[in-house]
Order: sequence, then structure tokens, then C-alpha cells
Amino acid sequence: MREYLLFVDTETSGIPHDWAQPYSALGSWPHIAQLAWVVCSRDGQEIKVENHYILPSDYDVSPASVRVHGLTYEFLQQHGQPRHEVMQRLFDDLRRYQPLVVAHFMKLDFHMLGVGFHRAGLDNPLETLPTFCTMLTTSRFVRAGRQGYLRLGELYERLFHAPLQRQHDALVDAYATARCFFELWRQGDITEKIIAAQPPLRRPVGAARSNRSAILAGVALLLLLLLAAYFIFLS
Repeated sequence: MREYLLFVDTETSGIPHDWAQPYSALGSWPHIAQLAWVVCSRDGQEIKVENHYILPSDYDVSPASVRVHGLTYEFLQQHGQPRHEVMQRLFDDLRRYQPLVVAHFMKLDFHMLGVGFHRAGLDNPLETLPTFCTMLTTSRFVRAGRQGYLRLGELYERLFHAPLQRQHDALVDAYATARCFFELWRQGDITEKIIAAQPPLRRPVGAARSNRSAILAGVALLLLLLLAAYFIFLS
């Protein structure tokens, strides 16, 4: 395991409409409304914590999402920060600590952070860092025929015999993920081998296809312009 771990959680303006679309696709990806992360040493000591709301300058929060996390447009207007400022802080911590990045439902947080970095005009350091999803480790705790994995609150209550208070606050969930991870590690349900066995996440395939299509379209347009100029010259 790496020297540092970064536990992250996002609360969003909605849900992804098409996971296969590139991060630039309009309408496919929601926005990050709250972003929190906790950096710990491998022995569980807290190094630093960050918790930020993002100004809704280019997005609205769906009523369904407000019912989940309670982050209204008005609250975000009052407490939010510019997206680039928040994503830059996470970018700096990912580059500085080179951590194992951990989340509960890592697939969602990985892509939402990718979208956030894209919209902030920043490179995505997550693409070169190892990630781990605590949710994927919980399938062994679920009875056959029920849901495939435990939600964060369910895992927390199973491990600590107490309900997780104030769920769907990104900071609360990041701390809860950290506590669950280290307890699962202590119990032997997470090991170096299990961490290494989780496949790496990648940005949507559609992103690469979109880039290739754009390049080919640009080349075709250039050829047409050159051909038109050639015939004009001949005439």
C-alpha cells in the first residue's frame, strides 16, 4: 500500500445520463456541488482534510438531488467557491501525496472528478494514480438474491454497530469511508492483494473516439479547403 491514502467523496447536481460519453459531452454528466477529501498516512493518521462547495455558476441542482443531500442553489451561491480554485487544490494534493485514492462507489467519484478537472481546464492526475473502491469489497457481506453491495451507511453500521449520521454530506462520507477502509484492513477483508486486484478505471471510451473523429473531420475539412483553393487557382 502507498505511503498516503486520499479518501474522497462528491455530492452532485444530478446523475450521469450516459457513462460512455466523453466528459465534454453536454448533458451527459452532472456537476460537482460538494467535494471533500481526507489525506491519511498508511497507518491511519490524518494528515489533512478539505471540504468545499462549488459555485453553481453554470449548473442547477435537480430537485431529486436536493432531496438527497440538501444542497440548494441558494446555499451553493452563498457558500460556493469557483470550480477551478477547488479542483486546483485537489490537483495539488494528488500530485503532492501520490496517494492511493479511495472512495465508496469509486466509479462515480472517479468520473465526476474527471469531469471536474475537464471543466476546470486541468489535467486529471487520477489517471496515473491507483484507485480503490470500498463498495466492491462488500459483496461478500451481502446475502444471495439481495443487492450486490452494501451502501456506505450499511457498511458503517455493520462494522461499528451504530448508524452513520448526516449521510450524503461529502465530508461525512469521506471520513466514514476512511474509517471503514482501515477497519476492513484491520480485519483482513482488505489486503495488498485485494487492492491490487481491482481493475484500474479509465475515462470513457467515447472520449477517445470523439477525439479521433474530431481529428479526422478536421483533416477532411482541410483537404476540402485545399482542393477548393486548387480549383480556384486553376480557373
